[in-house]
Formats: sequence, structure tokens, C-alpha cells
Amino acid sequence: MKLGIDVSTYFEELEHGAKYYDGNKLVEPLDMFRANGVDCMRIRLWVDPKSEAGEKYLAGNCDIANFLKLATLAQSKGYSIMLDIHYSDFWADPGKQFVPKSWAHLDLDGLVQKVYDYTRETLVTIAEHGIKLTYIQVGNEITNGMLWPHGHLHEQPDGSRTNYDSLIRLLKAGIAACREITPEAAIILHLEKSYDQFIYNEYFTHMQQAGVDYDIIGYSYYPYWHGTFDQFYANVDFCKKFGKRQMVVELGYGFTVEDYIKHDHGGAHLVVSNENMESLGFTQEYPLTPAGQKHFTETFLSLAEQHGIEGVCWWEPLWIPGDGICWASHAAMKYIHEEGKSTRNEWANQCLFDYKGRKLPAFDAFKVK
Repeated sequence: MKLGIDVSTYFEELEHGAKYYDGNKLVEPLDMFRANGVDCMRIRLWVDPKSEAGEKYLAGNCDIANFLKLATLAQSKGYSIMLDIHYSDFWADPGKQFVPKSWAHLDLDGLVQKVYDYTRETLVTIAEHGIKLTYIQVGNEITNGMLWPHGHLHEQPDGSRTNYDSLIRLLKAGIAACREITPEAAIILHLEKSYDQFIYNEYFTHMQQAGVDYDIIGYSYYPYWHGTFDQFYANVDFCKKFGKRQMVVELGYGFTVEDYIKHDHGGAHLVVSNENMESLGFTQEYPLTPAGQKHFTETFLSLAEQHGIEGVCWWEPLWIPGDGICWASHAAMKYIHEEGKSTRNEWANQCLFDYKGRKLPAFDAFKVK
């Protein structure tokens, strides 16, 4: 089973002085992951992550320049590369899939052509820089569609969704460009809600009926949103009927509920807390402590191997807190209509290094055996 990491914010961390340690020894964490057998790097790509005035959106500022620089470094260290195309200027997830600013004037037909053109141009650029892609995600957490409103899946009173035809046109356009320029790369369709057999059955049945040409079902798995191990792996086993490979392209779990900020900071809290885990019964067996995070990691990877998962990627294991390390700038929050929120890093307690950059026990569990 392959192991991977998404460290799309890595250069932004280094630019703000981040340092990583194994005990008291200063280390290069990408080399340490490779020593553990981790050999895939997932890197997200945003179209134009800055405002019209040129203000960066932060959170890695994941434009094509960042991708090329990080992928080149990763490839030099022996990593294979997973390209995660968001088809947005900033975060795309189940709650938001904003059309890039420069595409906003396009209708559905125009967007279908733009997805093909943009994907093709991006892949040509990547190839010209000597980067080989092993995996390509066409969209990020597209459970509810992409490029809203045109590719948005609309939930009905019975829980089913409509507008698959529009979404499928967009996906086929992106996939066509991938097959043309990088036919050797495996195509991933990435969803979250990874406990929900109804959603996955509906979604991938539509993909099957429409002849969508993809290779891998990609999951996000964060238990505070996506249920217990039993629920998740029941869905994994259920989805084997579609005959596709399966990967967990995003995984994370907290090592503490103690905040790195000791005073009120815009009313924000860490994403993971005891409160939002108690309902799942996880905190007793997998407490939000360094030891609990390690136990979670060991158990999850063992189950993944048993259930035939091809690979598992830990999401942002190096995104430790620091001055200037933010999930969004104010300009970015304006773009995604989330103005007024704190800009702080709410994910820092799910890294594989603690708030001071020291290696956690789970790091040693995230290892190829």
C-alpha cells in the first residue's frame, strides 16, 4: 500500500520560519517521510489565488508556480506526484466550488470548453518542466459537484440529487485533456461524506451509466465528519462493485485539543475538539493526544490494507502554526464569501509535528511496513 502526504503549504511554512525537529535535531521532514517509505506527494492547484489588486490568498498560494516548484523538489527526492486540480481560485470543497474569477462570465458550454483548455494547458506546462504525474484529481471533494452553479448537484427532498448531466460534461472535458496529454496518469474522482453509501451509489452509478472514464474512487476521511471506521470501511467494501481502485486522498486526526493561541482570537476554534468527537465514541479508544493519534493511525492503516485500499495520503502534516500562517487572507475570504471569520490556522492540531515543530509519535506510525 502506498503512503502519501499533501504538504501544499510547505514553502509558505519555510518562508515564515518554520523548523521541524526529531527530538532536538533539526530535520528536513520530506526526507524523513521518504525514509518511512512515504512516496507520493499530493499537491493542490488553484487557478489564480490572488485578488484583482494582487493580494495573495495564502494557505500555500497554490498557483502553478507553487505546484511546479514543490513537484520538482518532491520528484528530486523520489516522490511520485498527485495533481489535485480544484478548478477554483481558492479552496473547493463540499460547501463551496467557486468559479475562477476570470471564468465567471462563461455559461455551461463555455465552462466545458474552458475546463478542457485549462486542464490541457496546465498538463502541457507540467510536462515541459519534466514533471511526471502518477495521479490526477479532476476536482476536489466534488460530492456536491463543481464550478457552481453550473455543475452544482441539487439535493431533492428524498436525498437524491439532480443536475448530474452538467457535472458529467465538466468532468468528461477535464478527463479528456488528461487522457490526451498524460495518458499514463490515473484519474481520481474525489468525494467526501465517505460513510454514505446512498450518495456513493447514486454518484458512481451516474458515472458508470454515462461512461465517465476514471480509474480511482478517492475519499476524504476525517472521523469527526465521516463516521467511524466501521461506517467508512463498509462504504469502501460497498463501492468495490464499481470495479475501480480506491484511495484515501485526505486523512487526518488530532493530537491535542489544547489551542496554540492562549487568548480569544476572533471567536475561532480548532477544527477538532473533544466535543465534536464524543458523539462518535472515538475519544475513549483514540483520545485526542499524541498517543491517541498514533493509535488511530496504526489502526486505520492496518484496516486500509485489509480492505484493499491502494494508498493513503495524510493531509497537511506540516501545517504547523506561526506568524503569517493562515488558512486565508481577507481578500480570499471575500472571494469565497466568508468575510469576518478569523484567518488563523484552525488545522494545526492535526499535523504529524506539534506546535513547536517536534515530531509526534504518529509520524513513526505513518510508515510503510
